Amino acid sequence: MSFDLTPTAQTPTTKPYIAFIVAACLILMVTMGIRQSLGLFVQPIVLNTGISIAVVSLAMAVGQVIWGFAQPIAGLLAERYGVRYVALLGLLCIGGGLLAVPLWHNATGVFATFGLLSAVGAGFASISLFIGAAVQMVPEQRTGFVSGMINAASSLGQFIFAPLVQFFLSMWTWTIAAASLGVIALASLPLLYWVTGKAVQSETVSPVCCGVAVPAEKVGFRHAWSSRNYRLLHLGFFTCGFHIAFLVTHLPGAVSMCGLPTTVASTALAVIGIANVIGSLLVGKICEKVAMQKVLGSLYLIRVFAVMFYVFAPKTELTWYLFAGLLGVTWLATVPPTAGLVGGMFGLRNISTLFGLTMLSHQIGAFLGAWLGGLAVQYTHSFDWMWWADAGLALIAAVASFAIVPQQKIKMQNIIS
Repeated sequence: MSFDLTPTAQTPTTKPYIAFIVAACLILMVTMGIRQSLGLFVQPIVLNTGISIAVVSLAMAVGQVIWGFAQPIAGLLAERYGVRYVALLGLLCIGGGLLAVPLWHNATGVFATFGLLSAVGAGFASISLFIGAAVQMVPEQRTGFVSGMINAASSLGQFIFAPLVQFFLSMWTWTIAAASLGVIALASLPLLYWVTGKAVQSETVSPVCCGVAVPAEKVGFRHAWSSRNYRLLHLGFFTCGFHIAFLVTHLPGAVSMCGLPTTVASTALAVIGIANVIGSLLVGKICEKVAMQKVLGSLYLIRVFAVMFYVFAPKTELTWYLFAGLLGVTWLATVPPTAGLVGGMFGLRNISTLFGLTMLSHQIGAFLGAWLGGLAVQYTHSFDWMWWADAGLALIAAVASFAIVPQQKIKMQNIIS
């Protein structure tokens, strides 16, 4: 099978976008499922290689920030070469990186495979890439439904891959388990046949920066950053990244410290994934009736409550599953309102790049969440202070989100939900 990497035009009234959406959802189930399950490798790497948890956490943290840097780059490349080309590079990187693990599993190899190649791959075949393409491709009245599907597919991937990775780890060595994920990533390459190039929907929003209308085609980071609302979105998403990366990387270790079996960690991650499918769909409907900044702030407040519940509750399996369910409702549900606010401020054509830049802030926070969690264990033998930091940052994110003031009246549900 050969892939035509030339961008192709497509009008919103044609039906091939349906095949694009299905293919995008399946690809994201693989890339996000793998990405959100890598924390299950932390303990096996530490136990089998002698590499300290601080070093492994740093490698995972580097992967978080590289994943963030990759996404705006992917958006720019997609604008020039098409989504198919960028997604192809992403799948090759994540697949090749994980296939190299059995051959290169010292500290340098962990940084190169988990911290660099798989991170670049997941960043190039990411949710921001496909949401940015989808909202330009589908009819205006379908953007909310389609973006909700894409977001839910990402969460469904975590639900599938968390127990699958745990099964691989129980059957084989951690290196073979990682390579098996690489095979799955490469096996999804044929899906690119249905991933078309670029398609542009007519612009329905006049972007506003600091109260001044800016033509959609000229909105870059400098113009966007001049908007107080956009800066507040970055602040909230920074704290969101800290929260998610800390949990994705260190939830298995926290479960182990409670004296519970490893299956509790993989089950908790799966619960997070399936709960977020429900949460994402609910948030999509709520965003049609409630201002998105209020929805976003409420999601962050739920996180504060969830973390406080865990801190004071007895550390049992039931506590972990209830905690995971509360977290799951908000997990990736922050993506639709954040992307929707970006689209409302700066127009649909700018979502891939400008939302990708908010994801960069998200991943800078993720770097700190993954890395500091490892340092906390190495030097205090506990995650206690990290839980309090996580709750405090979630509260900051809630305040920042509620502080966003709409600069123009927009039908948000027609942009993204």
